[in-house]
Amino acid sequence: MTAHFRTAIRATGIAVGLIMAGGAAMAEPQHGIAMYGDPALPPDFVSLPYANPDAPTGGRIVTAEVGSFDSLNPFIRKGSVPWQLRFFLGESFMGRSLDEPFSLYGVLAESVETGPNREWVEFTLREGTAFSDGTPLTIEDVMWSYETLGTVGHGRYRGFWAKVESMEQTGDRSVRFTFNVADRELALLAGLRPILKKAQWEGVDFEQSTLDVVPITSAPYVVDDFEAGRFVSLQRNPDYWGADVPFRTGTHNIDEVRIEFFGDETAAFEAFKVGEVNATREFNVVRWDTRYDFPAIRSGDIVKEIVPHQRPSGMTGYAMNTRREHLADWRVRDALIHAFNFEFINETMTGSAQPRITSYWSNSPLAMSDGPATGRVREFLEPFADDLPPGALDGYALPVSDGSERNRAGIGAALTQLEAAGWTIQDGVLKNAAGEPFPLEILLDQGGTEFQSIIDLYAEALGRIGISPTITVADSAQFKERTDAYEYDMVYYRRGLTLSPGNEQYVNFGSENADTPGGRNLMGVKSPAADAMIGRLLTSASHDDFVAAVKALDRVLTSGRYVIPIYQWNISRLAHAKELRFPSEIPIFGDWPGWQPDVWWYEE
Repeated sequence: MTAHFRTAIRATGIAVGLIMAGGAAMAEPQHGIAMYGDPALPPDFVSLPYANPDAPTGGRIVTAEVGSFDSLNPFIRKGSVPWQLRFFLGESFMGRSLDEPFSLYGVLAESVETGPNREWVEFTLREGTAFSDGTPLTIEDVMWSYETLGTVGHGRYRGFWAKVESMEQTGDRSVRFTFNVADRELALLAGLRPILKKAQWEGVDFEQSTLDVVPITSAPYVVDDFEAGRFVSLQRNPDYWGADVPFRTGTHNIDEVRIEFFGDETAAFEAFKVGEVNATREFNVVRWDTRYDFPAIRSGDIVKEIVPHQRPSGMTGYAMNTRREHLADWRVRDALIHAFNFEFINETMTGSAQPRITSYWSNSPLAMSDGPATGRVREFLEPFADDLPPGALDGYALPVSDGSERNRAGIGAALTQLEAAGWTIQDGVLKNAAGEPFPLEILLDQGGTEFQSIIDLYAEALGRIGISPTITVADSAQFKERTDAYEYDMVYYRRGLTLSPGNEQYVNFGSENADTPGGRNLMGVKSPAADAMIGRLLTSASHDDFVAAVKALDRVLTSGRYVIPIYQWNISRLAHAKELRFPSEIPIFGDWPGWQPDVWWYEE
């Protein structure tokens, strides 16, 4: 194993080698770590506050997914993988508490220790850690996993590895990571990398594995059975090494977690109605109020639940590809937003029951404030005033229509912006000065029937400004292939955001990897201000500065007019078999990875 050396330079202008190395007092090993201050739970905590340490084990939970899959390796870019596998198979040093925005507690790690300025972090493995096949998990497996994932793994792992100056074994069960940039979150991120079994991949091309190799990990579940594109069955490992670890107490109680795949939402819902699926999430309030009246509901065999949460709305809508020349102009994107008659669409789709997403962190304390930027937010943004889109400093809000189908004011504003950008209606068609029609291909995944219906309504509005969009509905494999290559003008877009944004924002919105195939920056955001605000939130010495940096980033992204937002879900609507239970105490993240099925149980 060789050490990894590399220097990273960020848009903030900070280039740091070994930061504050030596000379200061060392921190003591701890049972957990927080971004600021100490984690809320004491060293002798028994279980997570939203877990039931007395939950029984047994039973099964079966959920439905629309689409297909052709890989069971969630740690590489190749293939379409059930999204849940990353969480089921990704055992790591630390685990995230869903009741604290920025706290982690030991899982594989017995303890965590950091330098006085978070310039390094050291983890000590618990004794007895083992893979699901019974073989011991060692520091050699740890170091191989970090280097492999950081160099040939999925892009979500590579950004962290670029900021690691060195990795060294410091004891039989301990390893230290030293960083080359000032970034407080790195000590936490280091605890969240999955640990794989080195011996399993000897002589195997890790990057190219799909269904031929199921990764062996030390997690509570193992893939027991699957049929390509049809289902995946995970079984609880009765010999799981970490059953008595406090973070795991009262979790992973259900014996079988099964994921069934269907061609569309209708087939998935019918499977739920007849009991082939026993848990589902509903995202449309009208369907929730009108479709959930079938025999199993009336008999009480299926129950409906409303689960609150306190996390940000994130962004759901239709992203515009700024890599395309005609969409690089903010005025064109502004026009397309004005033409999107949200109030009419919302009334048609939900009876106006669901509020609109107003920014990336709306519904949370991290959301941008109304009106002009003030205080630290303004101070952070002012150096970029000449490059900021209109509204970032002075205030920006999405247009609001009168709710009528014609949306005359919105259409008028759209035509004004298009004309300013060089596009006018000629013989009923929107064209540029060269007489070329305005191109707009909208790419959708075939499973999302609701989002296709929204686009059908939008297409009628686009016709009023002379645009005849091409609507392409692709199967899941084609959709992934095209989004990986950024081959679209507009595409359905969903990004869940949290109360603890960190380095993943470079992946979501950073310039450096905006053109890297397979990235998450579907809009192609290349904003020096956005890059700088991400840098700010990662290096803030106080919580107040961290909040100001996120609010400033929210302003840059929202006023950048990269996405046409639709409605938000500030609660979760779940329906499930009556035998499936969960604790009455709901974490602030609510229905989020790490809650279902993690703290659920099955009880006759």
